[in-house]
Amino acid sequence: MRLTPERVADEYEWVRDRADVVVPLINEVRAGLGDLFETEVSEVGSEAYREEVDAVFADGDRAVNVAALVAVLRELDVAGDYPGFVVDEMLGRELAGTVAGTQPLRLLGEATFHYADVSVHADEGGEARSASGERAGDARETAGADDLDAALAAGFQTRLPGWDWQDGESPFAVENADRG
Repeated sequence: MRLTPERVADEYEWVRDRADVVVPLINEVRAGLGDLFETEVSEVGSEAYREEVDAVFADGDRAVNVAALVAVLRELDVAGDYPGFVVDEMLGRELAGTVAGTQPLRLLGEATFHYADVSVHADEGGEARSASGERAGDARETAGADDLDAALAAGFQTRLPGWDWQDGESPFAVENADRG
């Protein structure tokens, strides 16, 4: 695989155009996590998702890594799938963390990937489906397809506002810490 600025731009467009697949997954993940943690979590709309995709790909260093992981997962397949289980999980977790950002969001994105991945699986025809049975992606026959959708949902849902704990400044910030 060769990554060029043009290839990164192509992967950006592909990720941005997946709003119709990724946004419902984000909202499904948020609803499930909200229930688990007994909190209300705001839903995400397609425009908010696209704006966040723009922000991720505006950072060139992050963009090249996200584009590489997306490209690999789009093509990754292993005969019989199971032998490739670890590699597509590893790449999906890394993509979710890279999209989510720096700590602690990175760790939350990685953890959320595993939660999202449980609810998104390719059916026998290779089409990714959510736990509710809804189509989660295009008909594809690669092992990485469902992990790619789960990773994008996990990473972007972590970055996007809507969680109460993200609404204000951290109570742990030390005043005067920025003074030398």
